[in-house]
Order: sequence, then C-alpha cells, then structure tokens
Amino acid sequence: MQTPLTRYREEVKQELYNILHYWQKHTVDEQQGGFYGALNNANEVQPNAPKGAVLNSRILWTFSAVYGFDHNKEWLSLAKRAYDYLQQHFRDTKHGGTYWSVAADGKPLDTRKQVYGQAFSIYALSEYYRYTKEQAALDWAIDIYRLLERYSFDPQRKGYIDAFSQEWQRIADTRLSNKDANADKTMNTHLHVLEAYTNLYRVWPDAGLRTQLYYLIKVFIDHIVNAQTHHQILFFDANWQHPSTVFSYGHDIEAAWLLPEAAALLNDSELTQQVKAVSMALANAAAEGLDTNGGLKNEYEPATQHTDADKHWWVQAEAMVGFLQAYEQSGQQSYLQHSLNSWEFIKKYILDKKEGEWYWGVTANLQVMPHQDKAGFWKCPYHNSRACMEVMHRIDELKE
Repeated sequence: MQTPLTRYREEVKQELYNILHYWQKHTVDEQQGGFYGALNNANEVQPNAPKGAVLNSRILWTFSAVYGFDHNKEWLSLAKRAYDYLQQHFRDTKHGGTYWSVAADGKPLDTRKQVYGQAFSIYALSEYYRYTKEQAALDWAIDIYRLLERYSFDPQRKGYIDAFSQEWQRIADTRLSNKDANADKTMNTHLHVLEAYTNLYRVWPDAGLRTQLYYLIKVFIDHIVNAQTHHQILFFDANWQHPSTVFSYGHDIEAAWLLPEAAALLNDSELTQQVKAVSMALANAAAEGLDTNGGLKNEYEPATQHTDADKHWWVQAEAMVGFLQAYEQSGQQSYLQHSLNSWEFIKKYILDKKEGEWYWGVTANLQVMPHQDKAGFWKCPYHNSRACMEVMHRIDELKE
C-alpha cells in the first residue's frame, strides 16, 4: 500500500514531465529563435509579444535543472537553446548585464538593468554551468555578480538598489510592473538575489560571495521580515524605511524555504539557528492565508482589511515546498498536510488537464482567471517544475 508521501512523489514526478513536454511542444520559436514571448490559455502564440529576460532565464534554469535530474539530452538541447538566445539577444556586450526585454525578433526593447532580471540571469547561468561545466556560462554569471556588487549593493546600509539605466545609472522609476510600488529596495528583488547568490555559491565558493550571501540573509532577518507580524515587508526606501503593509503569502512561504537553503550552504551554526526560527515564523505567517479548500490566497492588506483571495499558480507551487520544509524542520504533521493540500488544490483547480501546463490562477470563487498567459513575460516553467523537483528531493531525504 502506498504511503501519502510515496504517492505525492510519484504524482509530482509525472507532473514535472507534463510541464516539460508542454514547453518543449508549444513554446519553441522556430521562426525567430529562442522561445515565444507569450501563449494564451488556448496555446495560441501571441506573435508580437516581447521576450522577457525573466522568461528566458527561467527556461534556461528549468531545463538545466531537469537535465541534472535525469540526464535526458532533450532537456540539455533546450537549455542550450535558451543559453544561446540569452547570449545572442539579451547580453549587453558594451555595458554588461542583460536587457530587461527584447522584441519578438530579438532586437533590444527595454534595455534597463532591473536587478531582479540580473539575478535570474545569475541563477540560470550558474545552473547551466553546474551540469555542463561550460566555463563561459560561469564567467558570465560572475561578471553579472560583480556588476551588482559595483552598482547595486549599498555598502553603508546593506541590501541592493532595484533598478538602473542601461549604463548602470540610477533611474527614477524602479518598478518591476505597474502593480508594484516605486521603491529603492524591495523584498522581491532581494529574495531573488538571495536565490541567485545561493546557486552561484554552489558552483563558485568565493570568499567575497560568501560574505555577500551572509549579508543578504541578515538583511532578511534585520529588515525584511517584520518582527511583529512575521510577514515580509515588501517595499522600502534606501534607508529601509517601509510604508508598505501588504502581506504577500506566496513570497512569505517561498522565503521560508529559500532562507534555510542559503544558510545551510554557509555552514554557520549560529546563523542556521536564527534562520530556522525565522523560517518557521514565515511558514506560520503564510499559513494565515490558507483557505479551507487548501489553496493559498494571494495578499492581505491589514490597513483596509482587504483580502485578495485569488489563487495564483506560483503561490500554490511555493506552498508545496515551503510547508514541506516546515515539516522537515519541525516534524509537525500539520505542515505536511498543508503541503499535501496545496498539491490537491493544484490538481483540482490549477492544472489545465485539456491544454496542458497550469492556469495563471483561479479567482476567489474558483473560476479560471481570464485573459492571462499560459506562458509569457511572467508565466514561466520555473515555479512549478522547481516545486516538483524540490518535493521529490525532500521526500527522498525524509525516507532516508
């Protein structure tokens, strides 16, 4: 008889291959190179959609990581396609780093240096190097890291400034998207710089990088995770003053496992214990957003008591991993149940069983959110494929 963990592992393994085959079948742009900029829910290509650095980097990370998982040469071929396209069209050979977006034909479109985008380039390039040992990929990742340290890192107050012009000059509008606040420093950028530096340190254990990774973890402990609510603060000025009060449940549960992953690499027992406490507090804070159907809500604004009860695909994916991490750390069955419930919710409401991949999300009344990408600037194969691989890896560790 199968245990719940064994069944969970088998189901997410099958779903991992469903995701990969979807991107292999539907998203390769044979006409203009690389991968399409966007597909709608009916898998119809949006031919003039721009191609984003985040989408292309996340595709590169995904197929590199899964090649490391099963050594299937088909995934390596797709990873190389993403790597080549990133290098040929997104790389700024004059000023360094990667453009934020290119047009459908590959010509530079938005050339600003969004640190969030640079972080994903580092994350993807280090993963590609991890399994190919292609030195040029590692050298490029290190080059972008050094650019961030030169231009973005704040040596006095720590942390990273969010965005720059193509020439690495400060700019007035630093927003990732229209729904974000215009802030000097943001939780979201720091979370993904943390993720990127962790992955780079795996393959390049440089002393300077170790120091910066340590600082990053301390930034979360000292500034980003609110000591009273245990939710993360989303937006800051350069001095870490924070007018924002919105809780983002998905980012809380994502940080709950990314922080311990980073701390474990540094092998610092005092830091590890600090992070463990913060991680559990984040998981408990995120659990405030759980719905009775197992889904994790999007956001809550305490000032107005407004809840955004939509269930986005990436939030559910991160809940699978973050609550499983909390179970590993605590041994408390309730966290394992939260992770299992997240997967059940995904199977019931988020998987597109007809057209493939995951819907962007469902509304509070569980209707598929209309007019959203199936693949696009933000809708990538990384949150869901990574969740599947992380769950498999963690279940294997638990069994041992």
